[in-house]
Amino acid sequence: MDNEKAAIVGHDPLPRTGNGENNLEIAQNSVSGASHRIQFIPTEKPDRGRAISGKDDVISFASPTPRRSHSITSIPQVISEKDKHRLKTEKEEEKKHVNIDEHLMSHQDVAERYKTIINMDKPDESFGLTTQRAEQRLDEHGPNILTPPKKRHPFLKYLDCLSSLFNLLLILAGILEYILLGIDFKDNFQNTYLGAILIVVAFINAFIEFYQQQKSQALLESFLNMIPAKCMCLRDGKLTQREASSLVPGDVVFVRMGDKTPADILVFSASDCNVDNSSLTGESEPQERTKDNDRENPLEASNVMFNSTLVVSGEAYGIVIRTGDGTVLGQIARLTAGEEKTASPLAHEIDNFVKLIAAIAIITAIIFFGIAFPVNNNNASLAINFAIGIFVAWVPEGLPATVTMLLTIAAKRMASQNVLVKDLQGVETLGAITLLATDKTGTLTRNQMTATNIWTCGVLYETSNQVGTEKDVAGLDSHGVIDILHIAALCSRAKFDRTDVPIKKREILGDATESGLIRYAAEQLNDFDSLAPGYPKVFELPFNSDTKWHMTIHKKPHSGGPLTLYIKGAPEVIWRLCNRILTGPNGECVELVDEYKKSYDETYEHMASRGHRVLGFAEMLLPGNQYPENFVFNKKTKNYPLGNFIFVGLASLQDPPKHGVREAIGSCRTAGIKVIMVTGDHPLTAEAIGRKINLMLSDTKAMVAKKKNLPLEEIDEDEYDAIVIHGDQIDSLTDTDWDRIFWKKEIIFARTSPKHKLEIVRRAQSMGHIVGVTGDGVNDSPALKKADLGIAMNISGSDVSKEAASMILLDDNFASIVRGIEEGRLIFVNLKKSIQYTISHSTPEVIPNLLYVIVPIPLPLSAILILVIDLGFELIAALSFAWDPPETKEGLMRLPPRKPVTPETSNIFRRRALRRTQSHFDEEAGVVIFPEDQTKLQKWLYKIRQLFTREYWVDRFENTGAEVLVDGPLLSWAYLEIGSIEAVGALTAFFVVMYRRGITPYDAHIMQKGADPPTKYWTKDAQPYKGIDGSTQADILAEAQSLYYWSIMTMQMFNLFACKTRLTLPFGKYMFANHATFYCILAGASLAAFVIYTPGVEVVFKTSRSLIPLYWLIPIAFGCVLIAYASLRMIIRRKTKPIKWNPEIEGLHSKNLVETASK
Repeated sequence: MDNEKAAIVGHDPLPRTGNGENNLEIAQNSVSGASHRIQFIPTEKPDRGRAISGKDDVISFASPTPRRSHSITSIPQVISEKDKHRLKTEKEEEKKHVNIDEHLMSHQDVAERYKTIINMDKPDESFGLTTQRAEQRLDEHGPNILTPPKKRHPFLKYLDCLSSLFNLLLILAGILEYILLGIDFKDNFQNTYLGAILIVVAFINAFIEFYQQQKSQALLESFLNMIPAKCMCLRDGKLTQREASSLVPGDVVFVRMGDKTPADILVFSASDCNVDNSSLTGESEPQERTKDNDRENPLEASNVMFNSTLVVSGEAYGIVIRTGDGTVLGQIARLTAGEEKTASPLAHEIDNFVKLIAAIAIITAIIFFGIAFPVNNNNASLAINFAIGIFVAWVPEGLPATVTMLLTIAAKRMASQNVLVKDLQGVETLGAITLLATDKTGTLTRNQMTATNIWTCGVLYETSNQVGTEKDVAGLDSHGVIDILHIAALCSRAKFDRTDVPIKKREILGDATESGLIRYAAEQLNDFDSLAPGYPKVFELPFNSDTKWHMTIHKKPHSGGPLTLYIKGAPEVIWRLCNRILTGPNGECVELVDEYKKSYDETYEHMASRGHRVLGFAEMLLPGNQYPENFVFNKKTKNYPLGNFIFVGLASLQDPPKHGVREAIGSCRTAGIKVIMVTGDHPLTAEAIGRKINLMLSDTKAMVAKKKNLPLEEIDEDEYDAIVIHGDQIDSLTDTDWDRIFWKKEIIFARTSPKHKLEIVRRAQSMGHIVGVTGDGVNDSPALKKADLGIAMNISGSDVSKEAASMILLDDNFASIVRGIEEGRLIFVNLKKSIQYTISHSTPEVIPNLLYVIVPIPLPLSAILILVIDLGFELIAALSFAWDPPETKEGLMRLPPRKPVTPETSNIFRRRALRRTQSHFDEEAGVVIFPEDQTKLQKWLYKIRQLFTREYWVDRFENTGAEVLVDGPLLSWAYLEIGSIEAVGALTAFFVVMYRRGITPYDAHIMQKGADPPTKYWTKDAQPYKGIDGSTQADILAEAQSLYYWSIMTMQMFNLFACKTRLTLPFGKYMFANHATFYCILAGASLAAFVIYTPGVEVVFKTSRSLIPLYWLIPIAFGCVLIAYASLRMIIRRKTKPIKWNPEIEGLHSKNLVETASK
């Protein structure tokens, strides 16, 4: 329960020792020099004691040093001009809005500042502002709303999508088809269909992209929905309900349980008021709000309530100190709106591939237009037709549709595994991530406090019998356990919502700590439901931050009287109130002596060092002669005992890890993904959980120093692999410090703010990491949006975080992310296979066009048949890869990330950033030097000059060890190897048909030279050639073209299987694992048969129904050659470049877990 903050481990004023003192001093120095404005960054570290257990569990609050373990000269973070402008704007906005200091002032001084009148003794009689002054301030400050971002018209957004390079290529090709139609309408009539199809495909592609973008436009609306519409406000001495948007600084507002705070307010009167700050600050416990404050940081001030936070209990009066964009919520909204969504790795790679294809298509079309024009007697129509044919052959028109449909199918499959994908390309991004920054509460842990240990009568018990349990499990027959259970059950304000269902199905109404105790007590006590009625409460003193305890007195008779007093709270406070300690049943106790004090200290420190929340329990069997059954206790006269209690024992609670998290983190590490924790919780708690879930296995700097018995300063960077960074330090970290932190194997960031999380993401991305971020609160939204992949929680997540994220975990289970990663890696493999298959037919489409002009020969494949291949059979067949299972059961998660991040690759990544920003790195000074302001013309000329420098091309083709979607081996396979086999096979079939019909290849060459008037060969009006009339010539060409088209389709069927495997030969069971392959082949073949053999269709496609099935044997034979070649290639590749599997990582098994958890 938040009421028992003091009982949270680390909040207790235990003495700091060792490194804790040094780091506390560092933290204090960093805070003392700062102004009191909210920076979202330096959160003052609470005065939490450092409990030392004597074991190797000491956390290093790591004061970063410049020493590095890597010999490579590291290039610092390179900031683009856009980022520099954004950072500058952020600082200006920070100065403008974020300057809260009222929490350090007296209430009257604040009232004087805002010219408002408050009554501290009778807050409900406060006068507040006058209506006239409030109206003046409304004109000055504006309404209490968040400024909506500038919106762009949807039509303009659609035009942006339509103007992508790929769509422009398709539209250009379509326009050229109509230009050709204008040159020769009769002969090029089929271009009417061709041009229309190309343009329609471009518009459809643009619509799909536009639709995806529109789905993420509701982000700011979710922020706006957090602000209450109405509130209670005191103006002119009258309490009235007003629109929250009309509030101004200086207004006096009244909030009570169930209300949302309408603005940032300074509390001057409160009664048992607790607020839920979890969505803004990440604190899972409700926070008490009082008129007093001893915190320097506004975010931790106990007298400030923030806009949109929910009042969970009590009531309060406060002065409005910030409204609209100036509130903490407004700052987070501005941070989120200011972040541009990072383009996915898949988008980058497809864009690069499209640029490559566009360059090849345009250059070859222009070159061969120049060749075709003079070769064909300056026939412009023929030359343009040829150039368009080349252009259309190079462009894989079906690629965007294929990629979109494959991702859609994968997204539906992921949804069945509780991973909802909002951004389709996020499917593949999840498989590509190299660093996963995860929140703790609610993601790694259950966000449900659970009792873990009990210490009573000198014995330490476990609360349940789990794997790794070393101590006895507490039972009802164990001395003292029943007493602690009764205190937990009766000295509590938490209640079950109902009693007519089993305990496990009940909901608890109360805060987290008391809920954990109540649930444990209810599970252990058979008569739990009858306890409260059987032992009615006659008096209660609730917990408050001054006393730090909660007391109740019950009608529970004992041998000495009818009443029993129970008290629980901060252990050190409860201990001081006791003079005896329980040693046996029925209240047996002895005087407290040093021996018991030592045992208490050791137990408390042991519990605290594990990051548990610890509570102390005590009781007093009230003597009947002093306190008879009808005795009336009075709070004012304090006629109740305040000491000489019997200390019953200690209980510790923790927010336990979720089931499957440990295994999930193990899978991530085996897959080469670095998992780091970024939490707002205390470093002790964060590290304790991190070690339980195997997120942290290695020693920190402080642990190494302790083992070696050396000062911290003498420990080198390469001697430790784990680091825990406190939020106080983040502001002062240098570029070198950031790099040093990220090169550590195991990292935890604790006590972080929204801006810290955002900076962590930016820094990781600047090193080349593909970053995934999980989060559930409003405070996570800037980082969720900035990350390559933002992952929000469905059950515990806020609407804002869900809108900012690209992906939502429907079950809030971290283990679902691992299933998503595996699915993402699988879809990348399948996408790559699909593209490898799809573009293989480009060579047999381009080569006939070249031969048509250069040799020349009759055109083996018309432009419209090329389009039928790309948007017909190929599109259908390529879709079958979406259902391909992994080749090996666990292989995908044992491969390293496809874009591994090392010091070398990080420098390559930053060198490219230097080139993009026109900056250079001064190695001697170790700084990046940015250029002075340049005009757009200068920047454009710089980019042009770069293309002619050696450094540009060396850098461009430098090996980064990354696997990209379209790489050299894939292009070689598609265009040179398999493409050539298919081209030879199809041309062989083409000439076999002609030969069988009486036209040799030489005759075909001669006839093509005479294709123009007066002979007009290959047309129905052609002059006879060797007795073959014009109609027959046209039919022979149509039949040969039909077989050429059929041959590409047939050989692509074999290629479909050849492309399926990357690790094994294209034979065996795996070839039959995907039944969709055969359905797609059947559908594609049916379409091809429809194009060739359906009466009337030949008019459109110029095919021939006279093609006999005997000719099919030719492409089938070449298909067998293709499979044989693919098998030989695979055997050679496996010997020259074997697959490098990630090694098993020690410390990820149950045995190691038990050892680690017991430390």
